[in-house]
Amino acid sequence: MAAERESTRERTPAGATASGRPRAARLDQPRPARRRLLPTWDPDAFGRLSERIARFLGTGRFIVWMTVVIILWVVWNITVPRHLRFDQYPFIFLTLALSLQASYAAPLILLAQNRQDDRDRVNLEQDRKQNERSIADTEYLTREIAALRTGLGEVATRDWIRSELQDLIKELDDRHAVDGHGRRPGVFPADRPHGRDMDDR
Repeated sequence: MAAERESTRERTPAGATASGRPRAARLDQPRPARRRLLPTWDPDAFGRLSERIARFLGTGRFIVWMTVVIILWVVWNITVPRHLRFDQYPFIFLTLALSLQASYAAPLILLAQNRQDDRDRVNLEQDRKQNERSIADTEYLTREIAALRTGLGEVATRDWIRSELQDLIKELDDRHAVDGHGRRPGVFPADRPHGRDMDDR
């Protein structure tokens, strides 16, 4: 029996099940790389390179260097002997080089602008979400402060209690009659003079 199992296992391919159908691709494993006829590249790396080139093309250094090269090119092809000239008078090779440079510079600049637009769009979206969160937090804090003010309006403060006690003391003092010595008795019974009251006689 063991020998039959081994032989059956050897005849069954690795990608097939017992029913003979191939297994479905596993989701926990990367798919094998496909062979492509065209060369592959990293779009992000190419985009960064295009941004560097576009940033350099937009500087004064590039304009100065290009002007120096063109002047040297024209002066060389005019002043040196004829057998050393590589681009004579209508300067067709120079015109071709400048046209080639312009044809490559325009798409690189557009690519750099598109990448910058994508970054600006993402930044604007993040700023919008941050502003929404800030507005929500501000509204929540405003409601909490209003609730605290409402709650504090119903709480007795120290000044209010002091004024109420002073009014109560004044009212109690006014209710007591003046005693025989011309003094008003105290508010509390302990403050009254010892002995029998005048009313008890």
